[in-house]
Amino acid sequence: MIQPHQITPPMSAERARDIATSFDLRALPADFLANPYPVYAALRETEPVRRMPDGSYFLTRHADLVAVYRDAATFSSDKHVEFAPKYGSDSPLYEHHTTSLVFNDPPLHTRVRKLIMGALTRRAIADMEPGLIALVDSLLDRIDAQGGGDLIEDFASAIPVEIIGNLLGVPHADRSPLRDWSLAILGALEPVPTPAQHAAGNRSVTEMLDYLRGLVAERRKAPGDPERDVLTRLIQGETGGDRLSEVELLQNCIFLLNAGHETTTNLIGNGLILMQEFPVARALWLADLRATEGDAAAQEQVLSLAVDECLRFESSNQLGNRRALVATQVGGIDLPAGALVTLCIGAANRDPSVYSQPETLQPKREGNKHLAFGFGIHQCAGLSLARLEGRIAIGRFLRRFPDFQLSEAPTRGGRARFRGFLRAPFSVR
Repeated sequence: MIQPHQITPPMSAERARDIATSFDLRALPADFLANPYPVYAALRETEPVRRMPDGSYFLTRHADLVAVYRDAATFSSDKHVEFAPKYGSDSPLYEHHTTSLVFNDPPLHTRVRKLIMGALTRRAIADMEPGLIALVDSLLDRIDAQGGGDLIEDFASAIPVEIIGNLLGVPHADRSPLRDWSLAILGALEPVPTPAQHAAGNRSVTEMLDYLRGLVAERRKAPGDPERDVLTRLIQGETGGDRLSEVELLQNCIFLLNAGHETTTNLIGNGLILMQEFPVARALWLADLRATEGDAAAQEQVLSLAVDECLRFESSNQLGNRRALVATQVGGIDLPAGALVTLCIGAANRDPSVYSQPETLQPKREGNKHLAFGFGIHQCAGLSLARLEGRIAIGRFLRRFPDFQLSEAPTRGGRARFRGFLRAPFSVR
């Protein structure tokens, strides 16, 4: 078994200052990717609105991120200008990312979000809970029979793929490529994607579009319940209102897979691995779970607080982006019109001006104002579903296997934007 302190390697204050002094998202060292938080702290203290070598701006304070999120009229999410040189304006990646919900402004953003939210009501999410519990328990039964497995492949990644597959009505026999497609498309969002990431991302967009065209054609012939089936709702649009074009429809189906897959996989995987890294926090959480057994409301409160603390401490999505449409100011710094802005969610979520003891994992933390789901009009449409998946997956895993142990050091994804693990072998006995 590995020792808990081996999971996240420490970084000296001197090394963190050195990286912060020459910080450049386009040239990140390996030790930063393993543990970026000391560098984020150094930037937040010395240069919270940092002008990068490429002329963009990197924000690390919680208040500055909230100010940008709130001002959607000044700070655009549209990526046409930014992604044309990155991907090429005739590439599948460019068409996808400039059409999907997350990288658009109103009115497209408003239309698509309204349709998605209509199928993710409180009642609809509550109706998913029994099926989600059954899915999680079946995975835990398999792990129990094997005596362990891999936290990511055998558990964390298997849950959101099934949930999103159900929402879109993807037949079970067709779901095996979904995870690889999602990883490839999101991998190309790194600050400087490699040629291999470019190729894999473009190929995955093309393959998924080919698949979705057939799925959409079938659903047009045999619609599902628009109150439960997101794909049917996107196809039918609002009664008497606008409908999505075929490109908008297909690309936002890809977005739904991506938005619901890797971030939730990371939430579950990160949460369970944090329980290995911080045994005191795990002991406190387990004690609270045992103390509230039989009280559903109290147990949900315990799980909700702990899941939100995991989201704060190791945000699945570490970076966001905006473009200033006009000259403006952030944190007292002048930004010119057209300035590209990177919002460092990972840094803001550990801002000591907002959180007491931000570098400590506290499962009982109250009033958690983390930005893992964003803020404002672009706040994650599926946040309630993601929280439900986190509560059920992590809570039931820990209750079933309170003494699970990692059997070797987990392998991180090695990316700046999305923080999670690729592999995490473990044993339950």
